[in-house]
Amino acid sequence: MINNRSLLIVGGLAVVAWLASNSLYVVDETERAVKLRFGEVIEENIEPGLHVKVPITNTIRKFDTRLLTLDTDTSRYLTREQKAVIVDSYVKWQVVNPTLYYEATAGDEMMAVRLIQPRVDESLRNAFGRLNLQQIIAERRDDLMTGPTKELDKLMRDELGVAIRDIRIKRIDLPEDVSAAVFERMRSEREREAREWRAQGQEEAERIRANADRRRQVLLAQARERAETLRGEGDAEAARIYSNAYEQDAEFFAFWRSLNAYRKSFDNGENLMVLKPDSEFFRYLNSAMPGADSAAGADAAGAQ
Repeated sequence: MINNRSLLIVGGLAVVAWLASNSLYVVDETERAVKLRFGEVIEENIEPGLHVKVPITNTIRKFDTRLLTLDTDTSRYLTREQKAVIVDSYVKWQVVNPTLYYEATAGDEMMAVRLIQPRVDESLRNAFGRLNLQQIIAERRDDLMTGPTKELDKLMRDELGVAIRDIRIKRIDLPEDVSAAVFERMRSEREREAREWRAQGQEEAERIRANADRRRQVLLAQARERAETLRGEGDAEAARIYSNAYEQDAEFFAFWRSLNAYRKSFDNGENLMVLKPDSEFFRYLNSAMPGADSAAGADAAGAQ
């Protein structure tokens, strides 16, 4: 009886453990789940936490709701002017509607990737087809992918229950036949810009040079005006001093001026003057006192 009772207790505990393990389940923070009854969804978007289900009858499917990455295949697209570009891109996507995602893909992530990739390819093909090559090269890649991301996100939410968070371009290459033409166009464009900058620089240099010349002329004119003013003031002051000196002793002043005239006239030993002995030029020599003839002659000889 004791052994039978122990077996019953052990069996009861085993049944309880089995029921607990098959009736309770946990949804992780990074997951969302749906509850199925014989393959039919009876509870949608189950939040993280501990939940209860009916053993055997109910099945739980959990889906990772973290941000996932789809590395797309390198594709060849045509621009608006029918020039080819080779694009390498990737997509960030996330499950946002577990029920729709399960119904569309049966919860298979690889199935979801196979459904998303053609739509991404189509969206990028349309986006590049609306732009010319110059716009693709010049525009920022983030701005280039804004439109396709929004369009594809709306479509995938309705069809697969997933959100397209971002489409990023890793690399845009040009075929060899297109690269040469693009590089030549870029070279021509840079040369044109360089010519424009040089022309602007020369124009600016001419303007600065003209302003400097005009300023120079103004400064020179002001300097000449100042110099003439100072020279006039100096001449006036000299004339005033000469006048004051002349007024103090007119005879001495005339004598001094005559001596200066003698000195300047005979400064060069080769000068020759033909004058009458009674000329006004020798007035002070002729009017010298008899005792001073030798001294006057010596001064005249020294001046000569």
